[in-house]
Amino acid sequence: MTDKRIILTTTGSKEEARKIANALVERRLAACVNIVPKVESIYRWEGKIETAEEWLLIIKTQSSAFGRVRDAIKELHSYDLPECVSISIDEGSGEYLQWIADQVQ
Repeated sequence: MTDKRIILTTTGSKEEARKIANALVERRLAACVNIVPKVESIYRWEGKIETAEEWLLIIKTQSSAFGRVRDAIKELHSYDLPECVSISIDEGSGEYLQWIADQVQ
């Protein structure tokens, strides 16, 4: 088990995905953010089933930064309730995990 995390969120546009990704890296809250374009999301919102084309952000960070990443996503996001889930990284390349640690403050 490591203290590294992958945080997931989605956005409704490429521009918003880039804005959030850039802010997280600039603020040293994330070492890297991958943007996966045009994922289809099906979900229930306000009693109705919705379908949306979204951009998935895969955010690499440390557990100590989770709260600040969550707060930044809330601040920068246009959604009323943006996704923000954290997945533990159990194992990984030692060099890559160290690089994450070196980038996140």
